[in-house]
Amino acid sequence: MGSLQDNSNDDRYIIWLDIDNTLYSASARISHAMGERIHAYFLSLGFPDEEASELHHKYYTQYGLALRGLVRHHEIDPLDFDRKCDGSLPLEDMLQRDPKLHKLLEDIDRSKARVWALTNAYKTHAQRVLRILGVEDQIEGLVYCDYANPEFSCKPEPEYFHNALQQAQVQDPSKCCFVDDSRMNVHAARQLGWGRCVHFCEQGLTTVEGGKPKEIGKDTSSGTNDSDLVVISDLEELRTIWADLFKPSAN
Repeated sequence: MGSLQDNSNDDRYIIWLDIDNTLYSASARISHAMGERIHAYFLSLGFPDEEASELHHKYYTQYGLALRGLVRHHEIDPLDFDRKCDGSLPLEDMLQRDPKLHKLLEDIDRSKARVWALTNAYKTHAQRVLRILGVEDQIEGLVYCDYANPEFSCKPEPEYFHNALQQAQVQDPSKCCFVDDSRMNVHAARQLGWGRCVHFCEQGLTTVEGGKPKEIGKDTSSGTNDSDLVVISDLEELRTIWADLFKPSAN
């Protein structure tokens, strides 16, 4: 991952894969475990239970990541947060190798597309997940929230997407193919001209966002004009949606 080669003249498509609740199913309940840890972190700062819940949800809704609000308004150390929240997740007990996912990524025609991961987590969490799933060898680069920088940006902020293009040396955003479980993030990418965006939506399953349980797929309108958005419930559908980017023998 993270090749330092010069891609400035690379006109291939670039496939951007969100990691959490996209490369693995929400049924792993990692968002639930994460929500509990973030709530405990708010409590450790001295907030009463109810206020901790309110701020957790408010910051997630406002910034796309509760940690952004904590850093901005409470001057906490994001690396300390990462150690106590993401870093304490027993991922090895919650995830396992996914040969089917590995085959899907392996079948992408690399003469036509590069494959990068794009996450709101810090690099250590992202790398752990990719390693446990057994797909790190298929990911050419990783864009993450740099918690070491207190001014870090995150999805769905435009700055985050601009930074991603810069890191991958992408000249033409219409060459970006993006899949994410957050409709808000997908909409933000489309607004910035990312050409082939897909919403991964495991209808009916429950996830936790901002500390609150949410039935996946219930926000399909979300107040945005994206009725033409491509929605999938299984990553295998990418073989059809992006058929031109897969090896001919793979379809």
